[in-house]
Amino acid sequence: MDNLMLAPDLPTLLKRIEELHPMLRANGEQGEQNRRVAQESIEALEAVGAFRVTQPSRFGGFQGDSRAQVDVSRAIGKADGGTAWVVALINISNWLTSLYPRQAQDEVWGENPNAKVSVVLATSGTTRRVDGGYVVSGEWPYASGSLHSDWAIVGANLVDEDGNFDDAAQLLIPRSEFAYKDTWYVAGMRSSGSNTLIANEVFVPDHRVMRAEPALVGNYPGTEEDTPGVYRAGWIPVLNIILTGAQLGIGRGVLELVAEKANKKSIAYTSFERQSDSVAFQLDIAKAALLLDAADMFVERACKEIDLPAEAGEYPGYLVRARNRAYVGWSVEHISRAIEMLLTSAGSGAFAEVNVLQRMWRDQAVVARHAFVLPNLGYELYGKALLGREDGDAVTHLV
Repeated sequence: MDNLMLAPDLPTLLKRIEELHPMLRANGEQGEQNRRVAQESIEALEAVGAFRVTQPSRFGGFQGDSRAQVDVSRAIGKADGGTAWVVALINISNWLTSLYPRQAQDEVWGENPNAKVSVVLATSGTTRRVDGGYVVSGEWPYASGSLHSDWAIVGANLVDEDGNFDDAAQLLIPRSEFAYKDTWYVAGMRSSGSNTLIANEVFVPDHRVMRAEPALVGNYPGTEEDTPGVYRAGWIPVLNIILTGAQLGIGRGVLELVAEKANKKSIAYTSFERQSDSVAFQLDIAKAALLLDAADMFVERACKEIDLPAEAGEYPGYLVRARNRAYVGWSVEHISRAIEMLLTSAGSGAFAEVNVLQRMWRDQAVVARHAFVLPNLGYELYGKALLGREDGDAVTHLV
């Protein structure tokens, strides 16, 4: 991989990712067995700039929007879902880092532009107010990408000087300040290495604290007069939509593999010497492809509803944000249906341990259950918004 270098633009980056597909796919099994993405894959993707999609241009990053994030993780997901998930989570963490004051950004990337950040939004930490910041302790499971990161963003509840609750927040902390617990033993997405971070009495200065209440309405601590629009986008909509990229890629990868084998594989206990000769198989392939096309179009529309207002300096209203959440759930639901249909059509051999299809199925099945992308939750929020109800916050504050 020594001949690779940071791509000059996003189209070139996508082309170079495609060139890496054989290596990324070959390393997928190793990643699952070791419960971490193969270091060769990490280094190759770093060399082409796949982890710098959302990084500000002043640090050499692409300063990409939500569509760019989805496109990159989608491209990687066609080769390996676990690798795509790690890249997606690090890129969204880098976007979050770009919302902190410049002092914090300089601490992360000033000396090492290749520094990576992971994130766990859950407010599992407890804090104590001290002069100049907070002291935090806690445990944060499901820290995807933390095995490859230099910093981590973790959630905690802030208190005032008297110990009373003040606000929820996201705290930016060097990875070296955390202990690590090996807890990620799951049915799929094993290579994401989503283990548990542990902090014990770690000091976090005020400039590395992002309060939730202002962030949820687009008031970020790092926003200045010259802040690019990409860093003014809706907080939760961006966090939601990037979780679709890897899944879109997995769906396309499954479709390609099933279609590729259809001209070589017979259908057991029938007269079909090739699956592709069966009209029933042809119908399933067409329906699965259309489901994936529809998911792509919904994600594209969701990205436009995030990126265009951000460029215009506008923060999307509640109805738009709720609809965005529904777009994500709808897309994930239909990706899952397409993959189920394709594996049924492929036959029981798709579930052999030596068949990559079963790993792709398991990987997507796990991340499709992420709380942010649950379809029915998104539909409920959108339905309440359409009906003008004011009890959406009773479902979740994260819209």
